[in-house]
Amino acid sequence: MILNLSKIKTEALLLFCRDLIDAYASSDDNIFNIDNEIKIYINDTIRQLQKAINNTVQPQRYYIENSKNIRIKSILKSYNFINKSISKYLSQGQQFNPAMLCFSLLTTWFAELRYENKSKEFIYFTIYPYGNIYDKLLLNIKDTNFKALNISMIQISEKTMLEFHKFKLQ
Repeated sequence: MILNLSKIKTEALLLFCRDLIDAYASSDDNIFNIDNEIKIYINDTIRQLQKAINNTVQPQRYYIENSKNIRIKSILKSYNFINKSISKYLSQGQQFNPAMLCFSLLTTWFAELRYENKSKEFIYFTIYPYGNIYDKLLLNIKDTNFKALNISMIQISEKTMLEFHKFKLQ
């Protein structure tokens, strides 16, 4: 069986991002002073992204039930690599912004590294207007602590995706 490693890695990334979105949706952090307009924009953008991801990947149950399949094993191994990579950059109890981390991971993978730029399954993520999000979460933010947190999410995402790019499935 021939496996398309690029598609496997991309699917793993989307699964990880779906989990980040779920973490964002379940958190109610209001520790930063952010304009209500920006909160609404982030929430709307996250919902759109979640819908696109859910249309692209299978429900979680599918991956659990088929975990012995070689393709699914590879996806789960890739997912675990992303999770461990990000975990090593985040210390225990450290604040993080799941929304910005998710956007940054996708930006690095699809826009900067150009993965799956010709794949019809992932075209939405390739042409997504990531620049608009960066403008909202970096340029339009007055809270310097929140801005610094978002910049650290970008740095973590770039390091993780560069490591993931080199990651070889065996």
